[in-house]
Formats: sequence, C-alpha cells, structure tokens
Amino acid sequence: MSLSRRELLHSAVAAGAAASAGAIAQGSTLPALERVAVNGRIKHSVVFWCFNVGGDKWDIDKTCQISKALGCESVEICGPEHFPVLKKHGLTCAIAANGMPGAPFMKGFNNPRYHDEVIACTSKMIDDCAAAHVPNVIAFTGYKWNDAEDPTSGEISLEQGAANCIAGLKKIAAHAEKKGVTICVEHLNTRDGSHPMKGHPGYQGDDIDYVCDIVRKVGSPRVKVLFDIYHVQIMHGDIIRRIEQCKDVIGHIHTAGNPGRGELDDHQEINFPPIMRKLIEIGYQGYVGHEFIPTRDPLTGLREAIKLCDV
Repeated sequence: MSLSRRELLHSAVAAGAAASAGAIAQGSTLPALERVAVNGRIKHSVVFWCFNVGGDKWDIDKTCQISKALGCESVEICGPEHFPVLKKHGLTCAIAANGMPGAPFMKGFNNPRYHDEVIACTSKMIDDCAAAHVPNVIAFTGYKWNDAEDPTSGEISLEQGAANCIAGLKKIAAHAEKKGVTICVEHLNTRDGSHPMKGHPGYQGDDIDYVCDIVRKVGSPRVKVLFDIYHVQIMHGDIIRRIEQCKDVIGHIHTAGNPGRGELDDHQEINFPPIMRKLIEIGYQGYVGHEFIPTRDPLTGLREAIKLCDV
C-alpha cells in the first residue's frame, strides 16, 4: 500500500535504537557530537519524515537534538503539533507540511474539484506558520487525472492544469502576503515508480520550467518554487544552469542522492558542493533541506550530507 509523506511522517512511534556507529538511544542524553555545519553560508535543515521511518526511527525530539548538535537551523516537513518541540531546541521549521489528508501531492491546485479543500487547508497552515514564525508552507500542482486517485478518469491538459494552478494560487496569494508566509510549489519526478516517496508517476508538475512559469504568472512574492535537486536531476539534469534560470522564483531547496533517493555519497551521481556554491552565488537566502532516505546508519549519513554541503 502506498504511503504519503504525511502518513510516513506520522506512522512511526518512538522506539529504542541499537547502538552502532554514532547511533543514539531514543530519549537518552546525546553523546558529544561534532558540529559539522560551521561555515555559515548554507542554512541546513533536516526533513523529519526521512528519519522517522526504517529500523532506527527518530521521533521529533531526537531529530531536533541531533539536528541542533550538528549545527542545523531547522527541522522541516512537520506540522504545527511539532512547532513547540522545535522551539524548545532553538530550531525553526523551514517549510511546513501541507495539512491535506492522505497524499497531499495528489490533490493539488491543478484540479478545481480540490480547490476548496486545498485552499482551506493551505490557509490554515499559513495561519499556523505565521503564528510560529515559520517561513514557508509546501504546495503541489497535483496529479494530472480528473480524479487524482483514478488514472482511468481522463487527464487534465498541461495548459488547463497550469491555468487552474494560477487561478487557485492567486486566490490564496493575498492571504500568504498578509501573513508573511511563502507558498512553495514543489516540482516532482514522474520517472521513478519504485517507491511512493522516490517518484510520483502521474504528477503534473514534473517539468521545472512548467512549475516556474506557473509561479511567475501568479506574480506574488509569496508564491515560489521548491527546487528539489533530486527530482530536477531525474527529470532534467543540468542542475547548476537550471538554478541560474530559476533563481528569481526559488523559495526552498531539497537534497537527496540519485538514483535511489539515498545518501549524498559516492554511490550516487550528483556533485553537491558546486551546486551549493551556485546557490551562494545567486544570493539564495533560504534553507537547504536534506530529504534523503537512509540506507545505512542515519546519523552517519546525515553528518556526511551536512558536511558535504557546508561549503
């Protein structure tokens, strides 16, 4: 059964973790961890759901403890119920999860039948983010089918999907502007169907230029693009040039190794340090959220990712 990002985020309960290289027991006092985010040019964030799955499940408190110790400024893709824990640890949430039930990336702004629900949930999340000084909330184009969960229901054309996204986002943009919260529309890949969080066959916003064009036509400083390096690599490649082309609308960044959405190591193809230097060159002031799915000790992988990207 496919699990959504939100379902993955909420499915696991806190559990004890066995000691291995750097592993930390749930609820215990952290051993001394070396701070690896030291240069201050990249604002690192940890995506909660990635570390709340698998054998060594980190609850929100453990995720915050580790993130803070490693020098990160944020734990993200979580909801308002977690904001007080983040605050306790001196962290922010760089981008909040969407309040939609189920798979929020399926029912998006491209389909008018979901506009009322999507706008209501996003508006509520904007209010919660504003109250907690959280800067961004995630949003999605949605799947291309007339019924997002039924591929046999007929397709929404690219042109109509874009027009619907623009209309829906314009309805909520003024509220986002008033509250000082940015809506970040995520580009996702449709090529990897091996895992519900590695790719999203049927997602309409699988072309980064298409998503950027939608955002530019909304014309609001509070509607931007979530530029996920992993997804862009799969669909397009040419990451550094595309960052330059999209720099006016990039609101948030995600990382993961490709293929497989694993660690940012030498078993994958993306060269992250020059990409990070490009973000600095364009004056990007947002966060870089590490959203890889651990295939080995998660603490070791996270430490390596932060150190690699801390240019």
